[in-house]
Amino acid sequence: MSQPIALAADHGGFALKEQIKQHLDEKGIAYQDFGCHEPVSCDYPDMALPACEAVVKGECRCALLFCGTGVGISIAANKIKGIRACCCSDAFSAEYTRRHNDANALCMGGRVVGSGLAAELVDIFLNTLFEGGRHQRRIDKLTELEKRP
Repeated sequence: MSQPIALAADHGGFALKEQIKQHLDEKGIAYQDFGCHEPVSCDYPDMALPACEAVVKGECRCALLFCGTGVGISIAANKIKGIRACCCSDAFSAEYTRRHNDANALCMGGRVVGSGLAAELVDIFLNTLFEGGRHQRRIDKLTELEKRP
């Protein structure tokens, strides 16, 4: 069995996370839901941390993260060493952030992206492989940036 997908959302992304859970269930894709578990005000950094830590530790394949815009939770995720999070609301970006950036966290806004488009972006993100090659050099440079004080 492949590794589960880490899911997390604040209150602004809660409904979209729940819709994506249904989509993953329909596809037979395993996931671990790190919260929030009800649409009550909470802080996106608190939600991003455990999901992203599971990715960095190798417990989860990647993360799908949700907040109102997708931006706040992507900023929080990118503060975690080893995470390359992207905020996407279009298919091209969702594909190429995997192909060229080897992103391991897809962030979306529950107030920006509808459930149909979100499901499409999730499928693209999960099914697109990193191309490596010349792009690996750039990923290595990103990793070096994480080592700076």
